[in-house]
Amino acid sequence: MIIVTGGAGFIGSNIVKGLNDLGEDRIIVVDNLKNAEKVKNLSSLKIYDYVDKEYFVNNLESFKGVKVIFHQGACTNTMEEDGRYVMNNNYEYSKRLLNFCMDSGIRFIYASSASVYGDGKRGFREERECERPLNVYAYSKFLFDEYVRRVMESSPVQIVGLRYFNVYGPGEGHKGRMASVVYQFYNQIKREGKIRLFEGSDNFKRDFIYVKDVVKVNLFFYEREKISGIFNCGTGRARSFLDVAEIMREICGNVEIEFIPFPEELKGKYQTYTCADLERLKEAGYKDKFTSLEEGIRDYIGRLREEERDLF
Repeated sequence: MIIVTGGAGFIGSNIVKGLNDLGEDRIIVVDNLKNAEKVKNLSSLKIYDYVDKEYFVNNLESFKGVKVIFHQGACTNTMEEDGRYVMNNNYEYSKRLLNFCMDSGIRFIYASSASVYGDGKRGFREERECERPLNVYAYSKFLFDEYVRRVMESSPVQIVGLRYFNVYGPGEGHKGRMASVVYQFYNQIKREGKIRLFEGSDNFKRDFIYVKDVVKVNLFFYEREKISGIFNCGTGRARSFLDVAEIMREICGNVEIEFIPFPEELKGKYQTYTCADLERLKEAGYKDKFTSLEEGIRDYIGRLREEERDLF
């Protein structure tokens, strides 16, 4: 049996699909469907059961015969200001689940975040000296990584943390303002025929990774249970928000690009540059090429358009 927490969410549901493609269907999805929109992500997938997150966390010992947990469940709102809520969901919950896995002989592959690197001025290596989180979301991810570092050497099971960079792709429609810029721009084009960019977006560069590649990295470690560690999960290439807008303009046709003032509430909390250092991932044996931004956006827009056709 496999458990995917956050399995109805963006990356979690794509991992379930990846497992289905490997022939795995004895999968328990753990999630909170308060946002009922997420059920769309599950409708085409093969799963064994669905369990509400609160029941799951309060009854861990009742789950027997589990070989691996993909822990993707978290508060993913990087602007959430309720620090207690974020720490309970992202840190305390993760610690409890990891300790259960170590006690029960269950492998543990979890979602960390490139947000732990803060402004990136110290680099993007999986090392303490590079890590300076800028908000409580990033701090919750950082602190759990620190906990993992303390217990990993003595762990009887595989533990893998993947620091996701800027992920985009199918299945993120329920995320609202936390959805990728690709999804946000696509909807701006549909509504208004224009893309709005913050002033300075030609200098705001991120490591954009297609969700298909994120799934491939997760499954790489799933198939290699002897490897443990914390690894960056990005492409190793930084591209600007303006690059994204221009790629989408080329695909979608006559689209205006409008520059707007940078929001005051984001100042000091916004990563203007990210770029994964992939040395450790390569040392672990990962050799697959990553999808280019041009190819990924084209594929994603094609899927969004296909979904819209299916509605009519």
